[in-house]
Amino acid sequence: MHFDPWNPEFVAHPYDVYAELRRERPVSFFEPTGQWLVARHADVNTLLRDRRLGRSYLHVAGHAEFGRPDDPEFQDPFWRVIRAGMLDVEPPVHTRLRRLVSKAFTPRMVEALRPKVARLAGDLVDRFAERGGGDLISEVAEPLPVTVIAEMLGVPEADRHLLRPWSADICGMYELNPSVEAQHTAVRAASEFSDYLVGLARARRADPGDDLISALAQVTDDGDTLTEEELVGTCVLLLNAGHEATVNVTGNGWWSLLRNPGELERLRADHGLLPTAIEELMRWDTPLQMFERWVLEDISVGGVDIPRGSEVALLFGSANRDPEVFDDPDRLDVGRRDNPHISFGAGIHFCLGAPLARVELAESFGALLRRAPKMELAAEPEWGPGYVIRGLESLQVRI
Repeated sequence: MHFDPWNPEFVAHPYDVYAELRRERPVSFFEPTGQWLVARHADVNTLLRDRRLGRSYLHVAGHAEFGRPDDPEFQDPFWRVIRAGMLDVEPPVHTRLRRLVSKAFTPRMVEALRPKVARLAGDLVDRFAERGGGDLISEVAEPLPVTVIAEMLGVPEADRHLLRPWSADICGMYELNPSVEAQHTAVRAASEFSDYLVGLARARRADPGDDLISALAQVTDDGDTLTEEELVGTCVLLLNAGHEATVNVTGNGWWSLLRNPGELERLRADHGLLPTAIEELMRWDTPLQMFERWVLEDISVGGVDIPRGSEVALLFGSANRDPEVFDDPDRLDVGRRDNPHISFGAGIHFCLGAPLARVELAESFGALLRRAPKMELAAEPEWGPGYVIRGLESLQVRI
């Protein structure tokens, strides 16, 4: 098998191909997407921090200068939302947005959520256990982070069912060479979510509540505030980044444990291993397999020259299995201490929501370990079609 992100067999197990890439072609050009694949941890980690690369190039060049066509006109509503958030922009805009958002989305606020997250996780797991199991993803993994981010943002309970479909449809645009249908679906979802958030933000500006949208609407820094578009873009980013990875770490993580019964029993016998186990599960079967960056100045990686205007595809899943960094990397070790995985990224785009994700995962995994200690696999799971954002369709278990 070779690198083929549209092949279900590759998506299900890309790690042998990654090992070959690291050995034979650590930096290689992938013709179908016109990207340079970067497979080794050291290179990926370095490039994430290298300011000669960016998530966008539009602050230094137009599409034509980078040899890219203009965005199709129908995509305008999508990019208007996405480029108003901090993920797809570079300094100085990124610096300003991250500073403003960080004033509202603080570590203290995240830690204050822990009792609520624990309560939500406990309630979901109790109901799941009472039913004797079912689909762990749709019944536990998805509802927890969506509910948490909805409560943080102040989305009324009656509207929360809209959030997960919007997020999934928007994230479809981040897959490699998305179909025209997927592009239109992402545009529609971005438009609908944006319209919804504009209404909510205007209501909160007029009548603030105890929620993140109200806080973002009021946050200032020397008189600087978020524009309405920036507030909406930030909320869309917080929803997408704030739960997609958490859902997939939960699903991928439990599937990893069920495939490694010795490590699962080790964790069941010692819940004190939970913090290292969560980091290891993020490393061993990474939910975000690839992170793309644009080359803003000529660079050389592993002896390979990559010119300005190129796009690099940083293979997080490969980097997290690199034997140069991780001892016995293909072995799941829930007690692994030396674990510099890069599942949350690095550099200025390091995931702002990492502390919240860790709280949610600790409470979710902890509740399942305590309240469903006999949980076992009921059916072999299937992987979803996505490669960049990689997770299971469902995970059927019985208790």
